[in-house]
Amino acid sequence: MAGELSADMAFTKLRVLLVDDNAAMRGLVRAVLGAFGCDNVFEAADVKRALGILSVEQIDVIITDWKMSPVDGLAMVRHLRNPEKSSNPFIPIVMLTAYAEPSRVREARDAGVTEFLVKPFSAEQLYKRLQVIVNRPRPFVRTKMFFGPDRRRLNNEYEGPERREDAAL
Repeated sequence: MAGELSADMAFTKLRVLLVDDNAAMRGLVRAVLGAFGCDNVFEAADVKRALGILSVEQIDVIITDWKMSPVDGLAMVRHLRNPEKSSNPFIPIVMLTAYAEPSRVREARDAGVTEFLVKPFSAEQLYKRLQVIVNRPRPFVRTKMFFGPDRRRLNNEYEGPERREDAAL
């Protein structure tokens, strides 16, 4: 990881918003980000405060917890991905949560989360998620039912016959 860090000087310029109702977790994530050279970190203990910060600060990445009250992190993601309600629906969002069930991962992905990271996490895992966001951003997709980063992770160069039955529709 140390060899990669010098190649990612963009981390020093990242402006990150941490949204978590647990002050200790915000402190831990802030310390890890600081080790990466990322010192432009804003903190919010709830979604209302996070939206207030987003309205006045230019933020590059959001790292949010899922379970918060009165509004949870997933509801914030849905709000931010709504182009009619959000000033920056394209902002990368990392969901940092204790929920590891595949159904929860799919739900977060379908809401528009850019990256998903399960607690407890390692510095290396967070670093890799941020590295992907900075160095290989995914294109955004807009359909009737979804707006967010392309959910397909593989760059499949398939050239055979159509794989889906409804491809001709």
